[in-house]
Amino acid sequence: MTRDQAVGPLSRSIRVDRMARAQGDFIVRATPEECAALAADFGIPGIRDLVGRFRVGGTLENLSVTGSVEAVVTQICTVSLDEFEAPVHETVDVAFTDGEIPTGHDAEEIDVPDPIVNGRVDFGLLTAEFLAMGLDPYPRKPGVTFAESEPDADGAPLAGLRALQGGKD
Repeated sequence: MTRDQAVGPLSRSIRVDRMARAQGDFIVRATPEECAALAADFGIPGIRDLVGRFRVGGTLENLSVTGSVEAVVTQICTVSLDEFEAPVHETVDVAFTDGEIPTGHDAEEIDVPDPIVNGRVDFGLLTAEFLAMGLDPYPRKPGVTFAESEPDADGAPLAGLRALQGGKD
């Protein structure tokens, strides 16, 4: 397995010590091939125009990354089963550290920072993660509504089944 396959189809790993010289702004623009690979990973028909915009602050040991992830995704409507496009916009606010990560606490009580791995932060992976969080788990095409089925004429939920059985209880 190559290094790129280990981290996923979208990787933009940057050394933390070089971030200070880049003045803290990073943009990730996914290629059409990367979008297609991410769509396959996420089990959706398509992704296009995927862009992550990030601003880095803090120290080399404790980074703060803010920004946004935007894309247009093609999903399948859970009601009509039609494909449709929808915009995704997610706000990013993540802390990274190369120090010791606190343990022994309830994860809901404290905001545990992400680790800086081998002196690097992968902005491509961050882009993919926030895109995934922005996907609607039950997408519905605009204008499509869910209509409940009408109950059986005699009101019994299993009346249709009983009719098939010849009226037996």
